[in-house]
Amino acid sequence: MLADGAVIQIAAYLSRRTNHKAVTMKLNIEPIDSIIIVVYLVGIVALGCWAGLRKRRGSDGKDYFLAGGTLTWPIIGLALFSTNISTIHLVSLAEEGYKNGLAFGNFEWMAPFTLILLSLFFAPFYIRSNVATLPDFLEKRYSRSCRDWLAGMSIISAIFLHISFSLYAGAVVLQGLFGIDILVSIITVALLTGLYTIIGGLLAVVLTESIQTIILLIGAICITAIAYTKIGGWAGLTDSVEPVKLTLLRPPGDESELTWYAVFLGYPIIGTWYWCCDQTIVQRVLGAKDENHARVGPLFAGFIKILPVFIFVLPGLLCYGLIKQGKLPDELTKSADTYSFMISHLLPVGLRGLVAAALLAALMGTVSGALNSVATLFSYDLFKRWKPDTPDRTLVYIGRTVTFVGMVLAILWSPFLGNFKSIFQGINELICYVAPPITVVFVVGVFWRQATGKGALVTLITGSILGLVVFLLSWFKQYTGWPIHWMMSAFYLAVICTIVLIAVSLWKPTPLSTEQQALVWKTPLEALRGQAWKGIGNYKFLSLLLFVSMIVLYVIFR
Repeated sequence: MLADGAVIQIAAYLSRRTNHKAVTMKLNIEPIDSIIIVVYLVGIVALGCWAGLRKRRGSDGKDYFLAGGTLTWPIIGLALFSTNISTIHLVSLAEEGYKNGLAFGNFEWMAPFTLILLSLFFAPFYIRSNVATLPDFLEKRYSRSCRDWLAGMSIISAIFLHISFSLYAGAVVLQGLFGIDILVSIITVALLTGLYTIIGGLLAVVLTESIQTIILLIGAICITAIAYTKIGGWAGLTDSVEPVKLTLLRPPGDESELTWYAVFLGYPIIGTWYWCCDQTIVQRVLGAKDENHARVGPLFAGFIKILPVFIFVLPGLLCYGLIKQGKLPDELTKSADTYSFMISHLLPVGLRGLVAAALLAALMGTVSGALNSVATLFSYDLFKRWKPDTPDRTLVYIGRTVTFVGMVLAILWSPFLGNFKSIFQGINELICYVAPPITVVFVVGVFWRQATGKGALVTLITGSILGLVVFLLSWFKQYTGWPIHWMMSAFYLAVICTIVLIAVSLWKPTPLSTEQQALVWKTPLEALRGQAWKGIGNYKFLSLLLFVSMIVLYVIFR
């Protein structure tokens, strides 16, 4: 019966994709566009393989999984941004911009606040405890059982959230732009990305991510600049769209369904998990050269995160305004095709290939980072615990095997993501059900000494079960009538998890060991007493500058 159901699902999926293909714009590929795309693919795969092989680092586990602790703040910042920004952002944020204006830019501009948390409060403990993974840190702070639970959840989220959603979004776009079959796109990009990730490890991932970030920004800026000029600048935009579309903080009842209180209450939960507690993202920080590089790298990424509202969300709104002005044809029948529509109508030959390369850059950056994290989590947190005497060479071989297996699982799951109403909303909704218990366990753990291993484990289990229940209630809301927005669900789940952690910890108190005491801040101000670089590179100054910059932006676009 399960096999029959799977066949039916695949048949339905292929039917939907065929119908989609019939109505989606398709670009005429010019030779120069094809050359740019091919050169990019060959170059980025070759660079990744070369980075992993040039010093024969495959025999050293730390070198393979954490780049030998050699990463500096520019590389960390660019890699954080590249791993975060995927084709999902390029395509889905343009779609949301077309439908809802700047409202979904909150997911970009709230991120710097959580990156400040990573820099000030989490990165120092991660570096000082000399951990290879975040589950490893959780064991040092709480217990081995907590480590096992988080390792399993992190592997699942990396495969079924980060990798699968990125592969699917990228495949839909490539089909819309170039008519490439969606399954062919998923398999091809996954294999190419998996190749250099398997060979090169984290060093290959972060080096290629740095190049990909530059290409990504060039492509996105080009399409934004052309659209902005064509609409007549800011004055032309404001004359063409409703004023509410130029604001981020929306009142109750807004058509975006993303109210200001849902953003301020819900995002800190999912943002803290994503930027501070998720192995896929934080692994770049774990490979830092020293504590200052680990602190400044996330802050650099925070400043870069200011850009996406203007180069990812704004293009969709510009498209909406250009259509209203009559400068683009009124033939955009599906909002999901907004980015493809703009490329086909605004970009000249050559730039089309560059933007396509940018889409591939975003896709491959996210997939490679998540694949490497899956390998690290399985090798260090599961296999090495089962066989603690496993040599590094064997761990690297196991990590490469797991990378391949994770890639295959993501390929198999990706086609089914077409069931979501919106790709961007879909991935964030799922995160809202996964993040709360993990966020609570990490945040409470580094600030409250009484938090115990038993309390943390009960919180992780209880929160995960409740998250699954809420997901099912929301998924079948046409039958259940579930009324709570997914962002508010994250907040309510976090409140419940906090109560559980505090209650169980007080009920069954356990004295902290000396090692555990070193992983808890006595006061929040203690985090500001760490050794810092002098001048503009001081992480305290950069944190304050970033915080003030974001407040000013929110005041301007409120």
